Amino acid sequence: MKKYIMALDAGTTSNRCILFDKKGQICSVSQREFAQIYPHSGWVEHDPYEIFNVMLGVARDAMQKIGAGPDDIASIGITNQRETTVVWNKNTSQPVYNAIVWQCRRTSQECSELEKQGWSEVIQQKTGLKLDPYFSATKVKWILDHVEGAREKAENGELLMGTIETWIIWKLTGGKVHITDYTNASRTMLFNIYDLKWDKDLLDLFKIPETMLPQVKGCSEVYGYTNPEFFGKEIAIAGAAGDQQSALFGQQCFKPGMVKNTYGTGGFLLMNTGSKPISSANGLVTTIGWSINGEITYALEGSVMIAGAVIQWLRDELHLIDSAADTEYLASKVPDTNGAYLVPAFTGLGAPYWNPYARGVFIGLSRGVNKNHMVRAALESMAFQANDVIRAMCADSGIEINTIRIDGGASANNLLAQMQADFSNISVVRPACVETTALGAAYLAGLAVGFWDSIENICENTQEDVIFTPLMDHDERERKLTEWKKAVSCANYLTTL
Repeated sequence: MKKYIMALDAGTTSNRCILFDKKGQICSVSQREFAQIYPHSGWVEHDPYEIFNVMLGVARDAMQKIGAGPDDIASIGITNQRETTVVWNKNTSQPVYNAIVWQCRRTSQECSELEKQGWSEVIQQKTGLKLDPYFSATKVKWILDHVEGAREKAENGELLMGTIETWIIWKLTGGKVHITDYTNASRTMLFNIYDLKWDKDLLDLFKIPETMLPQVKGCSEVYGYTNPEFFGKEIAIAGAAGDQQSALFGQQCFKPGMVKNTYGTGGFLLMNTGSKPISSANGLVTTIGWSINGEITYALEGSVMIAGAVIQWLRDELHLIDSAADTEYLASKVPDTNGAYLVPAFTGLGAPYWNPYARGVFIGLSRGVNKNHMVRAALESMAFQANDVIRAMCADSGIEINTIRIDGGASANNLLAQMQADFSNISVVRPACVETTALGAAYLAGLAVGFWDSIENICENTQEDVIFTPLMDHDERERKLTEWKKAVSCANYLTTL
């Protein structure tokens, strides 16, 4: 009997491997950070080789910790930081440039020019996405335009592109499998989410040869097998989904109207909208939630660029904390922020504002504002930004949200969870296992090979940890939300300076 599903979670700042058993419980974990590369202001890159080598290392380490061999692994599921793009030579597997990360804003000017030319509406109608540097299309075009010889090689059929799961699958299979799944394809700004195929008009617009693109597959099927050199024997790779869609699945948001919020490097809220896509009029994007057995589930999504990363900023740049765990203790020492508000628009503002030129502001500072107030303001910024997205979701869908399911590293912070409940006036549920991104990938891979029989079988694993209910007075909530909006307007104002 196979004992485990291996989930490979390729995050923005670290890679993680988790081995899950049939009850959806964590049996082994290994995690390691990798380098963040900032060549210029607003530019973010990763080394594709380092990403793969770190992932392979944590996978082997997780197995070694519990003495698991390849015969114990039923299949591998992969979830990944979305939109981050790699271009490599298909003959040598050598990247032609660093991976350009989803946070990178280097193509802001190009997106602005395309918007002036009237492409925004066309792109949204085809892909469900906003015209923004966040997505993959302009990243690929930038590489082809700026790396010497890249465009010529691409047109000659020598180069391939993919998001991070595509790159990892290519490497794990020894260059035999070049695929992506529907969720990651839907984040490239090149994939028509209604026709379910790469869009020729958009490929022409961004001058990307179709030969570069991976084959699009469902989220739960066997794509291929690992090269025996990596784990001693072949292991099936049977699941893939972008991290936020994977978390939606891992949170068991299987019914339309169910919502999850992941506090990762960014903040990502998704609502299951069922078999029919809902077009947003309030700054959200329409995306594919998952695809199983040929059936597509759609979602509404709001992406906040900086969430957990603001905690890293407090630690690494301001040195106000030693670890993320310090934030709850310090912020709890004061009843409020003493009038201070932080808008962490370090790489622009995402949903529902979509302003790549906005920059962070800390306002309302007085002589009485101390370190504790500043830390509390950072936590509040995460809940405020999520609430902006929640309100947009309600307006787009016409659905009243009663519960938000939270996950991600910062969801362990009880004060943050309570802030979210208070600002949104909605109950917040934290599951017993907050590693729902990896768990979703495991479920998808396990379903493909019969490790779990059905979604009903998966639902038997449900375990809630804590439910946070709103405690804040209505007038206090509205006052704080009004002041938050003023702070956001200051961040947007900086773009005119």
